[in-house]
This record gives sequence, C-alpha cells and structure tokens, in this order.
Amino acid sequence: MNETIQVIPPFNLALAFMPVLLVLVIMFRWSLQAGNAIYALLRMLVQLLLVGYVLTTIFAAEQAWIVVAVMLVMVSAASWIALRTVEVKRQQLFVHAFWSILMGGGLTLALVTQFVIDLNPWFEPRYMIPLAGMIFANSMNSISLAAERLQAELHVKKKYTEARSQAFQAAFIPIVNAMFAVGLVSLPGMMTGQILSGVSPIIAAHYQIVVMCMIFGSAGLSTALFLKISRKQFV
Repeated sequence: MNETIQVIPPFNLALAFMPVLLVLVIMFRWSLQAGNAIYALLRMLVQLLLVGYVLTTIFAAEQAWIVVAVMLVMVSAASWIALRTVEVKRQQLFVHAFWSILMGGGLTLALVTQFVIDLNPWFEPRYMIPLAGMIFANSMNSISLAAERLQAELHVKKKYTEARSQAFQAAFIPIVNAMFAVGLVSLPGMMTGQILSGVSPIIAAHYQIVVMCMIFGSAGLSTALFLKISRKQFV
C-alpha cells in the first residue's frame, strides 16, 4: 500500500471552513451563541497549530523527562476542564480529579504501552503522547459527565449510593454508544489516520481494538475512583 499521506495545501485547508461558516451564519440568524462558537473555533485553530510545532520539537528531542512533563500537564488540564460544570468546591475536587485521571489513566497507559505495544524505548513520544491524550481526554469527559449527573441526582435528595450509580452509568453512555457504532457507523480517528497513511486496515483494526479497550478501562477506573474519593465534597 502507499505509505505516504496526501499533504493539504493552505488553500485546501481553508476550504474545510466553508461548512463551519454556514453553521455560524445559522447561529447568528437564530440568535444562538455564535460568539462562543467562534471563540471555540479560534482556540481550536491556535491550539492545534501550536501543538503541531510543540510535538515536532518533543519528537525530535526524545527525552523521557520531557514526555513525562507533557503528560503531567495534560492530566492537570484534563482535571480542571472536567470540573468546569461543577458549581461547588471545584478546587478541592481538582485534586481528586487529578489523582483519579492519573491513576486510572496512567495504569491503563502503562499496560498498553509497555506490554501490549511493547514500546522501545518505553517513552517513545510518537506513541506515548497521542495514546496518553486519548486516555486522559476520555477520562476527563467521563468524570465531567459523572460529576454533573451526581450533582443533579443529589439535588433531588437521592441517596449517595444511588446517585453514584446513576452518575457512573451516565458517564458511560458516550463510550458504550461509540463501541456499538465503531465499524458500523464510524471509523474512529486513529484507525482512519492509519489507513490514510497507508497502514493495512487489519493492522489498523488491531490498534483500534486496543484503543477502545484502553478508553473503556481508563474512563471506568478514573470515574469510579473519582466518585469514591470525592463523596465528602458532594454530600
């Protein structure tokens, strides 16, 4: 198979924003929060362009301490963003979210990179950082959904154990839906990227199975740990 990927020129990249502009026009006409959407788009554009340059530098350096430092920054950011919908005790819960994502996501990341893929060296940036990003991002989303649902359930005077179960189940709805849809409705990002770069679809499928397992496991462990250690902050 062809192992080169098509380069996207700047003009072609700009064409990708045409549907975006149409959606923004609709939001303006319907008096929706178009300003917030524009801000999100600008942040996305700046962040992705910056991370491209940053990752190029990190990949070239190939230093273990840099990779570990980057992952700690990722966990910190994920922990704070996960709690953006929490109305009370956000600073105290940040510590709990940090350790939950670090432990649940970190253990899963270690298993996948050191035993499933068997990286050499163990910190290989081209694998470690993208996989860590997927793990921490999904753990972040699950904790965010769980925290919001837990607040709502406790607000209507439900017992904590019942509210915790509802919160955990709500956090897993997107992951379970993704597992049902994968291969039938969608080809996930990692699998699509590998196929576009010329990797055999069979090999890409194997990697995607690993990704789906690590997302399910890390999100579940992180969410369960967060709900376990954060009880006093919610009740």
